[in-house]
Amino acid sequence: MNERARHWQYDELPGVDLLRARYVRKTFVRHTHENFVIAAIADGVEVFHHGGGDQYAGAGALALVNPDTPHTGRAGVPEGWRYGAVYPPVDVVAEIAAETTTLRGTPGFVSPVMDDPYAVGLVHQVLRAADEGNALAADTLLRVAVTRLLRLNGGPMPRREVRTAGARIAARARGVLEERMARPPTLERLAADLGTSPFALLRAFRDTYGMPPHAWLTDARVRRARRLLDTGTTPSEAAVTVGFTDQPHLNRHFSRMVGVPPGAYQRERKNVQDLG
Repeated sequence: MNERARHWQYDELPGVDLLRARYVRKTFVRHTHENFVIAAIADGVEVFHHGGGDQYAGAGALALVNPDTPHTGRAGVPEGWRYGAVYPPVDVVAEIAAETTTLRGTPGFVSPVMDDPYAVGLVHQVLRAADEGNALAADTLLRVAVTRLLRLNGGPMPRREVRTAGARIAARARGVLEERMARPPTLERLAADLGTSPFALLRAFRDTYGMPPHAWLTDARVRRARRLLDTGTTPSEAAVTVGFTDQPHLNRHFSRMVGVPPGAYQRERKNVQDLG
């Protein structure tokens, strides 16, 4: 069974990423998204590690992941899974929540899996409307879908307050890695510069951000590479800028987090810009 995926944007839904895919052997490594993930499963089963355990989303269910939440993804059955997904930005979801729900603060999803064939259908209708260039339908259906999901499965997003000494050190380490993304220090040097031990830093970072520093750095590099690709930087240039050794190195990690290679990702972005 062939795997296929399309990751794109529609100008009339600013900042919202769209994905339609069928995966069989594909494995998403632990990663995060800046936007919300609303993935509507049409066939098969997706398994994703989230919040300390494996979650299973089958046909008629949605996989829901809040921004900056580490998770994975793989097939739960031999035939894989087929799905459509929308990735609305935080400000769009917050605006919808303020207008249509009683949620206060930054809204988020409470449960990572929700059985709701009606909402699954809405997500696929959003993608169809975007494909057809029907701006009114795409925008309307997206808002209806997000409103429904927030009303049935919404709550205030947990605040990540940096209270403990370990969390403060982890935040400082993250700042160093963001500044020195292309040439990061070793764990030992980073720990020494922050006045702690390598294993104490490793434990604090994993507790705070859900993954060890090297995995977080790869995730951050892919995020930054996406932004560079969005502005027209070539994949080979983006790879070196964010600290990958070469384009194949970027290709491998990008595909395992975004779901498509960087070249295919950028071609879809360029098509949107050309049409605008």
